[in-house]
Amino acid sequence: MKKVLITGATGMVGKKLYSALKERGHTVHCLVRKKQNIFEHEFVWNYENDYLEEGALEGIHSIIHLAGATIAKRWTTAYKKEIISSRVDSALFLEKKVKEKNIKLQSFISASGINYYGDWNDEKAATENDEPQKKDFLTEVCRLWEEAANRFEAISERIVKLRISPVISAHGGFLEPLKKLTNLHLASPVGSGKQYFPWIHVDDLVGMLLFALENKNMNGAFNACADEVPTNAQLMETLAKSMDKNYIPMAVPAVVLKLTMGEMSEMILNGVNASNQKFKSKGFIFKYNELHYALKNVIN
Repeated sequence: MKKVLITGATGMVGKKLYSALKERGHTVHCLVRKKQNIFEHEFVWNYENDYLEEGALEGIHSIIHLAGATIAKRWTTAYKKEIISSRVDSALFLEKKVKEKNIKLQSFISASGINYYGDWNDEKAATENDEPQKKDFLTEVCRLWEEAANRFEAISERIVKLRISPVISAHGGFLEPLKKLTNLHLASPVGSGKQYFPWIHVDDLVGMLLFALENKNMNGAFNACADEVPTNAQLMETLAKSMDKNYIPMAVPAVVLKLTMGEMSEMILNGVNASNQKFKSKGFIFKYNELHYALKNVIN
């Protein structure tokens, strides 16, 4: 069994990952901004002020880095800096502290984003060897995020970067505002409606993180998405059917989103068609590969 340090433990994915690690017998150290008294081993950290509570890294074999400010908030110039800093500077802080303790990690596992590929709406799905196209702000975030993770090469036997798609979960995540609209019978595509929308069920994402931790043949970047990658229109129609609500095929014009959301509208109007074959080739089996089954699970 391993002793694992995780950041972002209070988030939607982090909470489920913590429980799964404990169930498998691992010892888990959770980094928190302030004491939560919800985890067995909590350690306060503040990367901006170069503070890490004593004992946080003691005996650690692996780090799973999930921390990052939400992207579902208006992207002002200041907030864009926070989106980057919360992912990149926090990773560089951990690298510095691990080096100070002369620790050799077995693995460093970092979240990244499927937006690494930019606006990728080709029929040919993006693989981990592909370079980004039609770059946007989130592409740059992911590039910097992964560069920070790569800094661990000298102090970790393995580095795994999961390019995570929007997460389907019963609580939180991108579904919350979409379910509210659907309940009002306002489910409709946005923009062209043809942009691809990759996704991953939260249980599969937790499974992928565990798989990356426990399998020594896991190294490098991996797309975290299900087999089925629908278009935005297909997503909204499937969601409406899952909730037994009306679907309105008339699309919301892109200009409306740009006016109301500003630059943040990129993450809805741009799309990514991505392949998960590299992860599957390592032997991982997904529980939820079809959108309607995943939605049925979390809605019911």
